[in-house]
Amino acid sequence: MATTDLYNVEGQKIGTYELKDEVFNIDPNPDLMWRYVDYQLSRRRSGTASTKTRGEVSGGGRKPWIQKHTGRARHGSIRSPIWRHGGVSHGPKPRDWSKSLPKKMKRLAVKSAISQRYREGNLIIMDDLKFDEPKSRNIREVLKKFGFSDLKVLFILPQKSVEYENVKLACRNISGVKAIIADNPGATS
Repeated sequence: MATTDLYNVEGQKIGTYELKDEVFNIDPNPDLMWRYVDYQLSRRRSGTASTKTRGEVSGGGRKPWIQKHTGRARHGSIRSPIWRHGGVSHGPKPRDWSKSLPKKMKRLAVKSAISQRYREGNLIIMDDLKFDEPKSRNIREVLKKFGFSDLKVLFILPQKSVEYENVKLACRNISGVKAIIADNPGATS
């Protein structure tokens, strides 16, 4: 089993922590991580872009001029796509952009990302990060003690509770710092 140092909120090492090999000792799969990011970004798209075709634009019910003997081009409606204020041909319509990804692939992608962070030495496990009130000052002090003041930091919290909710709220106001609950880690977090 892999081990890593365990730190307290003051930035002091207080022991070691055993990490599960099935999460932290796997070969990172960049292709799978990319597919998971693509999956999540595709599900975020609203897909509401829409245009009106010549049949949906208001007006244009009668023929603008007779077919023959005017010397002008033949037209059947003033809402044709070649007319000003006419409909749009082949324009966007609302659609669902979301892609699917099997559950096992999603789990493996998250494990790959965590394993890669561990191998790079960018993973720190803290003993107990809880605050009585949601103050950004508390998070800034913790980041300062670890020397992470100017870095992007992601806090993965174990569960939903009032103390951890305060950590999430305290992180909101600091750029580059984010806190999420462990049961739903995202690829883009």
